[in-house]
Amino acid sequence: MLHIVNKSPLASTSLENCLDVAVSGELLLIEDAVYAATAGNAFEPRLREAMGRFSVFVLQPDLDARGMGDKLVAGVTPVDYGGFVDLAVNSNTCQSWL
Repeated sequence: MLHIVNKSPLASTSLENCLDVAVSGELLLIEDAVYAATAGNAFEPRLREAMGRFSVFVLQPDLDARGMGDKLVAGVTPVDYGGFVDLAVNSNTCQSWL
């Protein structure tokens, strides 16, 4: 299952809820959720823990738009829009966490 989160973990519980409920799959961080994938943020330890259960991806254009392209947590895979489509197509189901 592809889990898609678009809210910053500093402003919403969407990512926390996803990690508390979902067991495994792919996790794609888009829009303001990309802040969770930046080194040194308050949510980094929780994301690192989740990387044992999830393959974690971040939408590179959203990361770049926020000026965070060079601060990616090790182990998080950046994808472009085509990669986003590939993740969705290759997943049986997609869940957007609002």
